[in-house]
Amino acid sequence: MTTRTPAFYDALIRRYFDACNAGDYQALVDCFTPDAVHYFPAGLPEVPWRGAGTIAQQWVWCVETLGSQWTIERILVSHDKPEAMIEWTHWKNRSGTALRGAEWYLFEGDRIQEIRAYYASPADKAVAVNELVGFDYAGRGYALKSPDPGR
Repeated sequence: MTTRTPAFYDALIRRYFDACNAGDYQALVDCFTPDAVHYFPAGLPEVPWRGAGTIAQQWVWCVETLGSQWTIERILVSHDKPEAMIEWTHWKNRSGTALRGAEWYLFEGDRIQEIRAYYASPADKAVAVNELVGFDYAGRGYALKSPDPGR
């Protein structure tokens, strides 16, 4: 496997956002591995989105239905791992609203393999632990309890 540079991944993320803003299904599919997964916090129906075609279809729907457009606010790309972190704003133009958030990207070769989205929004008080729906926290080695539950 060829090692990609941080500049390569930065350009891939920007190409992905350009495809989102254009509502370009094929350009979106071309940014992802066929088995890509896009994780989201609770609150959206039918999450996580699995597969390049599903991810592309959902973003095209957002553009066509919500008037969605996105801006990248910041990008940080690892110098030694196929990973990146970004901050973005999702402009929902038809409702005059916006959502800010961040995403963690994992790459496989020259495509996006996984995105984990985190929103700058209030926590869902109906759940004990606010986390991404369908994401394997235990399997990925994340903490499952507080280091000091007595505090």
